[in-house]
Amino acid sequence: MADKSSSSHAKGSDEVKDFICSSCKEQANADFYCKTCLKLYCGKCIPLHDKWFKKHSAYGRNDMKEWPVSKQVEEFLWKCEAHKDDKIEMLCDDHSQLCCTKCAFNDHSECSKVTPINELTNTQPTDLQGLSVELETVLGEIKSQQSSQEASVESLQKAYKEHRADMIEQMRGNLNTNLDKFGNNCVGTSGKIEQYLKDDMCRSVFSILNEFDNITLKELNEMKDEVISIKGSVTSSIHKCTSVHSDLLQLLEIVQKIGDNKELCLIASIKCKHVIQQAYTLLGKSGKVFKVLGKSEYNVRIPSDSVTCDISGICVLPDGQVLVADEENKRVKLLSQQYQVVSHCGVNAYAHAICLITPSVVAVAVNTSTIGEVQFITVNQEKLVPGRKFQLQHQCRGISHHQGDLFVTSGQELYKYSLNGKLICRLYEDRSDDYTVNKCAVSPTGDRLYISSIWQHKLLTLARDGTLLATLTDPALERPSGQHVTPAGQVLVCGYWSFTILQVGWEGESKLATLANIKDGVRLPLSVCYSSTTSSIIVGLLGTDNIFVIRVE
Repeated sequence: MADKSSSSHAKGSDEVKDFICSSCKEQANADFYCKTCLKLYCGKCIPLHDKWFKKHSAYGRNDMKEWPVSKQVEEFLWKCEAHKDDKIEMLCDDHSQLCCTKCAFNDHSECSKVTPINELTNTQPTDLQGLSVELETVLGEIKSQQSSQEASVESLQKAYKEHRADMIEQMRGNLNTNLDKFGNNCVGTSGKIEQYLKDDMCRSVFSILNEFDNITLKELNEMKDEVISIKGSVTSSIHKCTSVHSDLLQLLEIVQKIGDNKELCLIASIKCKHVIQQAYTLLGKSGKVFKVLGKSEYNVRIPSDSVTCDISGICVLPDGQVLVADEENKRVKLLSQQYQVVSHCGVNAYAHAICLITPSVVAVAVNTSTIGEVQFITVNQEKLVPGRKFQLQHQCRGISHHQGDLFVTSGQELYKYSLNGKLICRLYEDRSDDYTVNKCAVSPTGDRLYISSIWQHKLLTLARDGTLLATLTDPALERPSGQHVTPAGQVLVCGYWSFTILQVGWEGESKLATLANIKDGVRLPLSVCYSSTTSSIIVGLLGTDNIFVIRVE
């Protein structure tokens, strides 16, 4: 008999709106399902069913897992993603992709194995219970990522407002100091001297206002543009998370009530794995290992270089242009997609590292023997334009950026700064040796930081708060000199003394592959970066005037 308490579930909900009562003429929404009758019943019809079939068990909406798959769910699962009006017929093993007949003919005609779905139901595993657990786990991580991104936007806007208020307050302080000085100097002075002091005060006031207009206001506008750009990027990322979260939630509901239909279970399993992989990519947890397709070298020396180029830092713009930090020549160079130098500009001292701030702004870690400086440079129509900068009270060996936070290494410490140069905190410290905290890289989600420890031959993985999560040592990783994290979370590391470029798991615990070594022409690699535009890994070398480019898939 039916459990009447279960009928309290709201009628007409999206979840069951296409379950129609099998008995009444009103086409009412069904509230119960009898597994013996294999029929659906509304609230008005279920009492008569219970009266006639006292031994039957009817399941209410609280037991939806016992119901048949709804027409809505069935249509969703069978629908081809590329051709919405066509039904899924096959699975391509080469691409692990569900496809309709059109997909099979248009995109998979040369694939080695394309199998009809009905032939796979007894051979393909469909662990829906395990998938359900994984879906719930990933849902939580995506939700946490959304919250973190929303907090980043608030923090970014707050930092800009505080910096603007500080700059205005500083100008007011300078003006008040001059006015006070004039008032003190005017006591007991004659008319001519007082007039001279008034003129001098006016000149000082005009000078302060001009400096604010020409320097401070320019700096504020630069930072404002950066904040707007970063905020737009984070907002776009939040929208992607929202979309994937919705897909995950829908699949979780389907998996929990899909029943025993083998074909639908198989399709649901494949779709779940596909969306879970999308989520892992958004979370920067891609386990895909790069496949090397080819290797080449390009010369980046220019006539005005005084010494051999040492490419200590690399970053790639969204349009595929590349910026390299040439340490010994104390300059930054802009390369085209064909790796030709199209522009360059000098910096104050040795350029140790470089990172992307916005699609057109980079930050450069500049270092002397005692103190460091962060120099911002804008790319404007294939020209490099120096912008604002701020000094640090320590050396600046490495730099990385995530949603308004700057991570800077000193050689023995890792610090977090805001975009305006305000020190937020020291995240990590190791004074056991020189360069224990050398270069740094940050994951796409900002929850993991990767630190190279040169003389200890280690790659450290830290949590967002600086907690040590993992330590990697490997014979192919002698004196790690630089690292980079791709948008999908793949970790690339240079072995300076071992002449290697490695791919490491995102957890930072194991080597996944050696992508290039001395046999390929890699000599003393200093830096590495991945270009999504050209599907290439770009490596900066010491003392060769060249960069090394690895084409990958």
